[in-house]
Amino acid sequence: MVFKKITLIGRSEESFDNAVDDAIDRAEETLNNVKWLEVDELGVEIAAVDTPEYQAEVTVAFELESPNA
Repeated sequence: MVFKKITLIGRSEESFDNAVDDAIDRAEETLNNVKWLEVDELGVEIAAVDTPEYQAEVTVAFELESPNA
């Protein structure tokens, strides 16, 4: 098995948990074989927005498909 990791940033106007869920949902919609996710950083954007935006930078690991499949 070989895995690849990518970084995603989930966003939410409600909470960090929802920002992480946003990233997980997007990963599962667009990637096959998602195996785990690591939360790397949390932040809140407050400049140039009406409502603070929670952000979660996450690393997503997924298993690469076999070239013979």
